[in-house]
Amino acid sequence: MFNEEIFNFNIENIQNDLAIEGLEITQNDINMYKMFANEEIAMPELINMIKNQQI
Repeated sequence: MFNEEIFNFNIENIQNDLAIEGLEITQNDINMYKMFANEEIAMPELINMIKNQQI
């Protein structure tokens, strides 16, 4: 398990940092990483989900 409050804080910081670089984290990205953090999916499944997003 993970600390949701810290996770959300870190995501906001990461989103701001990436925005400076012209990149974006979507809510879908956040949901995927939460599933991984909650051990609902394994790393290979996360990688496949990310690959399938980039069509």
